[in-house]
Amino acid sequence: MPQPAAGMLDVMARCNVTTQEDGTPPAPYWLLRRADQATVAMLVLLGLGSMVGWWTARGGLRGERIEFERADPLPYRFQVDLNSAPWQELVLLPGVGETLAMRIIESRQADGPFADATDLLRVRGVGPATLDRLRPYLLPIAEGGHLAGDSALPTKKDG
Repeated sequence: MPQPAAGMLDVMARCNVTTQEDGTPPAPYWLLRRADQATVAMLVLLGLGSMVGWWTARGGLRGERIEFERADPLPYRFQVDLNSAPWQELVLLPGVGETLAMRIIESRQADGPFADATDLLRVRGVGPATLDRLRPYLLPIAEGGHLAGDSALPTKKDG
């Protein structure tokens, strides 16, 4: 049975390492025992295999872009009340800049509230084409200027 070299015995003595029962130095291991190293290696390989399988199923071999599940965009409607909107909201309308928005507000203050969307034609800079472009973005104007829940609406009195 081979004995460790003399230099090895000095190193083992300084490191407080003893020999095994048969006189050979213990097998070196880094941080984990061999069985633990094998378990970690198997788990890593299983994880890598799962990732490759997922990538292949998503079209990775065909060179397709991988799409993640996303919700479809929700439709929205942006509408403005001509009789109460500040100029910052009016500017958001297509084809309405800061100047035209200020003219709409000046017309609303000078000539009173708009009775309907066609009253926009009284504003300088708004023509039939501009009005047609703005119609989908304008809230309907209530008849007589009354809104739902307005206290000025006539109420039924009992009795």
